[in-house]
Amino acid sequence: MQYNNPAQGRCLSATKEYYEAITGLWIIVILSTRVGYHTHVIPAQLKKKMEVPAICAAVLFLLLLSQAVITVTSQEEEEAVQQELKEEELQEEEQQVIETWTRNVKACTCDCESMDSPTHIPAAISPAPPTSLPPPQDYPLNCMPECPYHRALGFESGSVTSDQISCSNQDQHTGWYSSWTPNKACLNNQGFGCAWLSKFNDQHQWIQIDLKEVGVVSGILSQGRCDADEWVTKYSIQYRTVETLNWIYYKDQTGNNRVFYGNSDRSSTVQNLLRPPIVARYIRLLPLGWHTRIAVRMELLMCMSKCT
Repeated sequence: MQYNNPAQGRCLSATKEYYEAITGLWIIVILSTRVGYHTHVIPAQLKKKMEVPAICAAVLFLLLLSQAVITVTSQEEEEAVQQELKEEELQEEEQQVIETWTRNVKACTCDCESMDSPTHIPAAISPAPPTSLPPPQDYPLNCMPECPYHRALGFESGSVTSDQISCSNQDQHTGWYSSWTPNKACLNNQGFGCAWLSKFNDQHQWIQIDLKEVGVVSGILSQGRCDADEWVTKYSIQYRTVETLNWIYYKDQTGNNRVFYGNSDRSSTVQNLLRPPIVARYIRLLPLGWHTRIAVRMELLMCMSKCT
């Protein structure tokens, strides 16, 4: 065998002789045991072979080990790069779907008082409602109902009362967190306790608004915490008309839960219009991503009753 590195060749040869010597020694011991006596006399030639420096074997082992480590590291780096590229492709595809939806689907004018309108407010709720209610989105996808007029529900003005706003794990908002309760989640709120802060930062948290009656919600405004770099980067929306009904996720045109992109700093206001609007009494905002901590200041937009 030819070696590019003479030192490597010598080490391999010496290692071979070393292991041959060890093998020969064990053969002698086994044969001696078979005939009933043990020998402590090792042939001089065998001794000489065993005196081959073991460092050559160690060097060879280290060379092989380092090569294996380099190979594993390269594979891990390649997998990380591929994963990052895959995530970027998924984000691009998601953005393309959103852009295609908003570009190809035209807005249509709805008659808010019509029984066929997706923004029609039901006059009464059945006393024995079903356990679930499908979202009011049974209209052609080539027409995207939207409200031409919006009004703020009243987070910022103060007309939304504390008993209308609740959150997950609200009973654990004690001590320092007692200053960051959900009723503090008012748009443009300032000072200490200027936002709702979730005590836990995971995707099981939510903030809920009770409109007191069934209404048509047409948009959401959001901000981060006023005095720290903490905000929600993306979220989903759930709603229901009656407290006994199951929660319904707001869907996109593909039937998946719609992901709304939120804030990228503490003070900017990000607006997400709902097309179509939601007919409901209870609304939940569920954070899916956040910067540092789940922190929200918000306002709901309501669709006005007239369409022209």
